Amino acid sequence: MTMNIHPELLSVVERFELPDELGFGETLAPVMCRLDYADGAWGEGQLLPYADISIDPSAKVLHFAQVVFEGLKAYRGEYAQIKLFRPHMNAARFNRSCARMLMPELPESLFIEGVSAVSACVAPLVPGLPGQSLYLRPLMFGTQPSLGLAPSDSFTFLVIASPSDALITGALRVVVERGMTRASTGGTGNVKASGNYGASLHSSMAATDSGFNQPLWLDAREQKYVEELSAMNFFAVIGGELHTPGTGGTILPGVTRDSVIALAGDLGIPVREGRIAIDTLLQQIRSKQCTEAFACGTAAVVAPISVIGEKDGAMYELPEVSGPVANRLRDELLDIQEGRTPDRFNWLYTAGM
Repeated sequence: MTMNIHPELLSVVERFELPDELGFGETLAPVMCRLDYADGAWGEGQLLPYADISIDPSAKVLHFAQVVFEGLKAYRGEYAQIKLFRPHMNAARFNRSCARMLMPELPESLFIEGVSAVSACVAPLVPGLPGQSLYLRPLMFGTQPSLGLAPSDSFTFLVIASPSDALITGALRVVVERGMTRASTGGTGNVKASGNYGASLHSSMAATDSGFNQPLWLDAREQKYVEELSAMNFFAVIGGELHTPGTGGTILPGVTRDSVIALAGDLGIPVREGRIAIDTLLQQIRSKQCTEAFACGTAAVVAPISVIGEKDGAMYELPEVSGPVANRLRDELLDIQEGRTPDRFNWLYTAGM
């Protein structure tokens, strides 16, 4: 695509100063990419200084939540190169989300060029300490001004970015959510529609208020089987094997999840994808047959779980909070992402403008 670069963009980057404490998603890079869709076609890409955007109060996105997004990371590699982690997989998932939400396909080349250009433009601001990264947030939303219930015919695609520290540095405490549900069969649980995350906020905040980090969601039909956390996939080590729920149409097929499964296979760790009954899992933790549990996602990478709690006060503490399987998978993944070991899976993509 033709990328129009704002004449003041480089000076904006040069003047930008990173704070001493980055946090996660709190420090916004001073650059964004924008493309607009109208009359059945995508317009020219623009690299712009990060700024507010104007939107009509009757825009479809504000009334019918016609918005999807992605999350991926870029890392500082050798010779100051900026490496994106598996952006093509994010591009494919982005378009699956768009299809489900009746939004136009964004050609993979445009998605890759957008995240690549932003990453390359802010290369001096990509932090390089272990655990740090440039977190990228591509998103698309309907902009047509109309109050009628119908899909938008105009859209905006943006890429914004945040130089960030690690999201999670310790172990997670999670609570089983047996009342509310996040996604059901035939819904949008298997795509990255923003409404999924809005629907999780009530239980997520209740979990935080009760001393936990996140809820552990169960299936909507029977409230019996483990699905995922609000923003992470779930794994457990049971009998020396790695178990994770199959995606099955209600669980987001995470990029990190896919990477963990590939790494486990490469390391000779047996992987089982399928149903995990919550009551059986809790019994296996008590009997120490389940030795570890962890969550994974783009933001968190691999985060060990120390305890799974119930709202009635029952607590199930994992025998190995920072166990050998989770630690090895996390170290292997970060070593590839941060360039300390060869990229034997060809997961890294060099950013450029």
